[in-house]
Amino acid sequence: IFIFQWLIFNLVVLLVGSVSLFFFRLVEVKILPFDNKSELQVIIDMPEGTPLEQTARVAKEISMYLKTVPEVTTYQYYVGTNAPINFNGLVRHYYLRRGPTVADIQVNLVHKSERSDQSHAIAKRLRPHIQEIAEKYDARVKVSEVPPGPPVLSTLVAEIYGPDYEKQIELARQVREIFETTEGVVDVDWYVEDDQKVFTLVVDKEKAALRGVNTEQLATSIRMALAGGEVALLRDPTEIEPVAIQLRLSKANRTSVDDLENVYVRSRTNQMIPIADVVQVRESIEEKSIYRKNLKRVVYVTGDVADTIESPIYAMLDMNKRLEAIKLPGGHTIEPLYTHQPFLEEELSLKWDGEWQITYEVFRDLGVAFAVAILIIYLLTIGWFQSFKTPLVMMIAIPLSLVGIIPGHLIHGAFFTATSMIGMIALAGIMVRNSVLIIDFIELRREDGGTLRQAVIESGAVRTRPILLTAGTVVIGAIVILFDPIFQGLAISLMYGAIASTVLTLVVVPLVYYMVEKRKLTQEEIENEASE
Repeated sequence: IFIFQWLIFNLVVLLVGSVSLFFFRLVEVKILPFDNKSELQVIIDMPEGTPLEQTARVAKEISMYLKTVPEVTTYQYYVGTNAPINFNGLVRHYYLRRGPTVADIQVNLVHKSERSDQSHAIAKRLRPHIQEIAEKYDARVKVSEVPPGPPVLSTLVAEIYGPDYEKQIELARQVREIFETTEGVVDVDWYVEDDQKVFTLVVDKEKAALRGVNTEQLATSIRMALAGGEVALLRDPTEIEPVAIQLRLSKANRTSVDDLENVYVRSRTNQMIPIADVVQVRESIEEKSIYRKNLKRVVYVTGDVADTIESPIYAMLDMNKRLEAIKLPGGHTIEPLYTHQPFLEEELSLKWDGEWQITYEVFRDLGVAFAVAILIIYLLTIGWFQSFKTPLVMMIAIPLSLVGIIPGHLIHGAFFTATSMIGMIALAGIMVRNSVLIIDFIELRREDGGTLRQAVIESGAVRTRPILLTAGTVVIGAIVILFDPIFQGLAISLMYGAIASTVLTLVVVPLVYYMVEKRKLTQEEIENEASE
């Protein structure tokens, strides 16, 4: 009994110690690890009102730096429009980007067989230099990697809901500051435009009527001065089609609203009337774009993780502590939502989305699948052994696999991913099979007249070889996918889980079965056990 208690205590310590690696962040949870792709994308956003030429200057300077990176083979930069659509462009809506303040740089890397670093390591190395260039021009730049699977807006997404849009923006501004000052969070941005001045030209109709001009004349003149207009056709013998002649003010004469004073319009009395005499200029701030999700008004704050934090879950936990310091109207504090949007928009609220949402849904569904698999295994073994306790003894091997799975991820420096969970589920059936081999032999041996103790000892001696062969085939088969960046977690779970669970199963399952069945022995059987 003492040996049994000592063994169980040590197993509990090992199991708790293995699981605690998640809480100490020695093994991080992530939906999928970083893949090793041969391309990157640099997304450039300039402040509102930036001319196209300035955006092109930033894109060209970043491209010149990329030219010095040995892993970069080619690059193309697109100013004022989106790059050719790819997976990132599809799921993150980059294909919708238009205007003089946006630019994309498509970066192509050498094949992964010709470089030592993975694409994620290259992205981390490029980011500080690219951000340094961007800061000189007050630009927001993101180094976007091709995600291995989750179709999300960004790795980290905070969704701000509330009854008043201005208050949502104010809260989003504070959340963005927390993003920017949290270690390990990079490429911070938000879906709110900067304040941009808008000049509205209002015609004084009474004064215009007195001067002999109308609104249509004024609008046509201003449109031609600023955007240009076709006034004639040039018949060029070298051209197949006539060449349009456009009339437009020079760039130097249309850089400000004050230049409109130099634009004149002809009145009915054939006089040249300055537009400034009959038009008033009103200055305002352009209305900002409003985004909605499931019909609820939302403000997005986005970011990515790199360097000290590679999993968004831990970045969220770090920022949650700082979010508590934000005071909402009425003295309330933020209580982040993790799985669903707020039912009502009566109060300001924050919901975590992005890769976390996919992680939650995948691990939730895999957890349900794991529970169903264990239940089916339990029912099948009940039907075979005609006992409710014996299947529970057999299933001890399932949690014991964690003693190998989690430290295995630590040894390889790998994330515990969805593929790791799939490996754990697949391993459950294999480990129960080992327990069935042992307990089935014990019961057969007892039916032949052997004592409980003798049957337990012989089961370990006889069934060790097939159990070790089973574990060996699992380990050898998993080595094939150990070096794949996506399925590495599956291989680690199968290999280390099989090794740890096999070793512990050969000791723990027979011992636990012996302690459970010993209570059912008759006095005569107890005396026979003692004599042995």
